Amino acid sequence: MTPDELVERWDSQQAAYIADREGRFTAILDTLELATGGEFTAVDLACGPGSLTARILDRFPQSRVVAVDYDPMLLELAREYLDDYGHRVRYVDADLTDPQWSNRVAEQLDTSPRAFVSTTALHWLQPEQVVSLYAQIKSMLGPGGLFLNGDHFRFDGIDQHITEWSAQHDRSTQRLGFAAGADEWDQWWDLLRSHPRIGYLHDERTRRFANRDGTPPTTVQFQLAALRQAGFAESGTVWQLFDDYVVYGVVRPHR
Repeated sequence: MTPDELVERWDSQQAAYIADREGRFTAILDTLELATGGEFTAVDLACGPGSLTARILDRFPQSRVVAVDYDPMLLELAREYLDDYGHRVRYVDADLTDPQWSNRVAEQLDTSPRAFVSTTALHWLQPEQVVSLYAQIKSMLGPGGLFLNGDHFRFDGIDQHITEWSAQHDRSTQRLGFAAGADEWDQWWDLLRSHPRIGYLHDERTRRFANRDGTPPTTVQFQLAALRQAGFAESGTVWQLFDDYVVYGVVRPHR
């Protein structure tokens, strides 16, 4: 199976778990255009197989992306999938729970990044790790720099109606996606393990993630407060569908 086919099936699998996933991507891309004008360097944190990176590079021909991930299998798939973009994309193997990740990213930057982005990834971090990560992101952005994060965020038990609606909506999205032929999570990983140039990395992937504890769900209010605590001058939401959001943080611009 080719890298393009694997990523196409990844996208279908993810869309079965994330309602209107393309709408989330569009919100990120539209915000990037409004904030940057389309010529920028972005850092894609926990880039996976390169789904968001590819959309950025396609939409903005003058853009460049540094793609970061700690999963060796996904990062190798991204290298193959994004190969045609050549020098416009660089890759960093780094653990976002290790404070040294930012140094590894900085080594791949020719200019200050205008934006950091991430999708469906940072919920794997502990809350205190999120705050630390956001502070490092803020320190690497110049005035007016932007952070965008698309992910599921949970409710705190007070908003009972939308909590139940979201759960029902998630179940319906999965039912329809899998009925349409999308792979389930384990099925897709079986495909990746069978790839002749990527499957050999499975043992290393297992080693890296062997002792990672489960992370507690966080609310969107926590995310916005963490961004402010990290030093972003403004934080908020640019898109929401039930419990799925795109949140943003902006560094104070020059006066």
